[in-house]
Amino acid sequence: QVQLVESGGGSVQPGGSLKLSCSVTTHTGRRIPMGWFRQAPGRGRGGVGVVDPDLGIHYCVDSLKGRFTISKDNAKNTLYLQMNNLEPDDTAMYYCGSGNIVTTSSGSSTDYWGQGTQVTVSE
Repeated sequence: QVQLVESGGGSVQPGGSLKLSCSVTTHTGRRIPMGWFRQAPGRGRGGVGVVDPDLGIHYCVDSLKGRFTISKDNAKNTLYLQMNNLEPDDTAMYYCGSGNIVTTSSGSSTDYWGQGTQVTVSE
């Protein structure tokens, strides 16, 4: 059983920054993949990036690499998503997910999801 709680969303103007946090609670002691995902209205839940305990960080969208940075604090069991130079197209519900993560062009799936945190970028 894995519990994920996101925080840090909000409303910002274009060019602004936000840092999302995902607090992770596991009861198995196993290291499992974790990732950030986002879903805009009317669209599938797409992968932003995945942290694999053995393979490291993989960004799902190359165009986000320069603006978005994923990090993990193992001591705090917390996953972070630093988002800089935000654009209106970044407006979405952002989710933290964990488990057997699968990302495709139409959406993503995994075993465990957080409740999501809303990010809105507008003037």
